[in-house]
Amino acid sequence: MKKRVFSLLLAFVLIAALLPQPVSAAREEITVYNWGQYISDGSDDSLDVIAAFEEATGIHVNYLTFDSNESMYTKLKTGGASYDVIIPSDYMIAKLIEEDMLEPLDFANIPNYEYIDEAFRNQAYDPENLYSVPYTWGTVGLIYNRNYVSDEDAESWSCLWNSKYAGKLLMFDNPRDAFAIAESMLGYSLNTEDFTELKNCADLLAQQKPVLQAYVMDQIFDKMERGEAWAAPYYAGDYLTMVEENPDLGFSHPKEGYNIFIDAMCIPKGCQNKSGAEAFINFLCDPEISAANLDYIGYSTPETAAKEYLDEEITTSPVAYPDDETLARSESFAAMSVSATQTMNDLWLSVKTTGSNTTMYLILTLAAIAAVILFFVISGVCQRRKKARRCRKWRSA
Repeated sequence: MKKRVFSLLLAFVLIAALLPQPVSAAREEITVYNWGQYISDGSDDSLDVIAAFEEATGIHVNYLTFDSNESMYTKLKTGGASYDVIIPSDYMIAKLIEEDMLEPLDFANIPNYEYIDEAFRNQAYDPENLYSVPYTWGTVGLIYNRNYVSDEDAESWSCLWNSKYAGKLLMFDNPRDAFAIAESMLGYSLNTEDFTELKNCADLLAQQKPVLQAYVMDQIFDKMERGEAWAAPYYAGDYLTMVEENPDLGFSHPKEGYNIFIDAMCIPKGCQNKSGAEAFINFLCDPEISAANLDYIGYSTPETAAKEYLDEEITTSPVAYPDDETLARSESFAAMSVSATQTMNDLWLSVKTTGSNTTMYLILTLAAIAAVILFFVISGVCQRRKKARRCRKWRSA
């Protein structure tokens, strides 16, 4: 996918006219907490979004990343750090709203919200549109290396359990996405809270362990691009980035169903610079900035106006913008109850800490202990033999 080169100077002129002025001392700095590899950073002739924002506003950005909604939530919940902008997924936003962890937005400071399509407003995770502004949307699918994995096998999630690809398969390293795949295979809702169904999913995931190479998140990029792994579940937008590095990669939306999601920009309680955070959100909603950003990261835009700046190759891609028939197989996540979330987390921990990998670990541990014992036994025998020899010499003397 060819990268569009956007003029930084033009972006600065356009945005400077739209952002609130001037910047006060209290608004000189913001901290943004986003997914890894989820913003255009100036590489490959792309727009450096953060540098452009800093140039347009004078607000310095501290930029930090996370690798899953759950790790982001834990960081917010345990405290010890303050963030001004976070970009969680739909179901996590609902959870944060329910737990009163988000600030209501002042949309007077976000005039570019007008470009967000109606289809992405008033979603179930934020029905009154008080706490979030859509950043991207996308789907989860199966990424596979066509040199080794057949298109037919890649049409089903069962590919990730196929023993003929053993040692070359990856799996999500977070419970919600991993369980969603098992739920799709078993015909359950992606939002089931039924214990029996969750236990059945855990059992299915445990059966997968012997054929897995690793559980991963951002590590998938190197492994799939270099051909170290042959198949993995991941996000469609990231596939469009990976395929540029490895054109042998393919993508499918498995026949059993898959997750569709919206990631949105929010301001957490305890932020230090709310108006600066709203200026950043407004900046990212400008159609030209949004297009330049998403052209680089590969995800789908919630703004029809931004599509005018994107190549037709992108806007007609069945990966980035699936047709209605494909979308009919998708399901979005909803926030789960505390008890169901704990059940899933406990089952996931059980999946990861039991089974073949744990057995091998125990075998290696016992082997190491045995080797140490054998070493001391042999050392003891040698010492006794040396002592006996010394005794014989003394007696003969």
